[in-house]
Amino acid sequence: MTARTIDTGTDHLTAEIGDGVAVLTMNRPDRRNAMSSDMLAGMQAALQECATAPDVRCVVLTGAGGAFCAGGDVKGMAEGSSRGEGTTASYDERVHQQRLDQRATSGALWSMPKPTIAALPGAAAGAGLSLALACDLRVAVRGAVMTSAFARVGFSGDYGGTWFLTQLVGPAKAKELYYLSSRIDMVEAERLGLVNAVFDADGFEAGWRAMAQQLATGPSIAYRFMKENINRAALGGDLMDCMDLEVTHHLHCGQTEDHLNAAQAFVDKREPTFQGR
Repeated sequence: MTARTIDTGTDHLTAEIGDGVAVLTMNRPDRRNAMSSDMLAGMQAALQECATAPDVRCVVLTGAGGAFCAGGDVKGMAEGSSRGEGTTASYDERVHQQRLDQRATSGALWSMPKPTIAALPGAAAGAGLSLALACDLRVAVRGAVMTSAFARVGFSGDYGGTWFLTQLVGPAKAKELYYLSSRIDMVEAERLGLVNAVFDADGFEAGWRAMAQQLATGPSIAYRFMKENINRAALGGDLMDCMDLEVTHHLHCGQTEDHLNAAQAFVDKREPTFQGR
């Protein structure tokens, strides 16, 4: 399949689609892919397109130059940008804008109706960690590290990291990781369930691409409903309501061509082919 690109409007984020996989690459390697307003705007546009594009069946978020994302631009913070210096926007306007930015990035990754993977070639820190945690799956190179980092710069945290981390490790551990801003290596990250796979550097890209390709060729309708079921449970849904939702989704899947063809493939003892219908 011929790859195509998404116009993100910036070189701070590139987006390429091929063989059902959209790869979004944060591209500020000289700043360890720290967030910029251009990067966030590009990510919002790319995620919005990925959510509905029929040629996208899996989304991968990664970083260029050996890092995933350092989070906020600390240099800019030191220059006063985090306090609104140099902008005419009011405090309330800045609060509203960041709420929109968060929902259209972390929120969009979490609610994306397709599987999402964060591929960490290196450090994920601060809001960069939040973006990674917003994805369904996380894979990393063996030498990567994770850290909330917020306490080190006097921030409480944003982009949903406190919620995502609490879902994964529980409130006590989440508080520890936020309060102490500990650097977590991939041995500990794997033990805590923060990453799903760890690869040596020479097999990292091949590893995440193989996982993304497996998801891109899988039962996309069933994946969408699996994600909705699990997200509803994560939001504290009532057991009976969650089971009712499961029934609705399960029987819906039973009416699809994908299910019927896969059931026949099972009988024929061959691998199924899914078309998303």
